[in-house]
Amino acid sequence: MNILRIIASILLPPLGVFLTVGIGPAFWINILLTLLGYIPGIIHAIWVISKQQEAYRA
Repeated sequence: MNILRIIASILLPPLGVFLTVGIGPAFWINILLTLLGYIPGIIHAIWVISKQQEAYRA
C-alpha cells in the first residue's frame, strides 16, 4: 500500500499525505509546500509516509 501512496505523492503530493494521515496539520503544510514549489511538496509527502510507516512498525 505504501508504494501506491508514494506514487500518489509524486503525482499529487497532498493526495499521498491525505491517504496517510488524513486532513490535519501535515496535510495543510504539504499543500503550502506544494504551492510554493512542487519538489518540496514531494519531499515532505514522502517524509510523512516514511514516518508513518516507522510509527506503525514500533
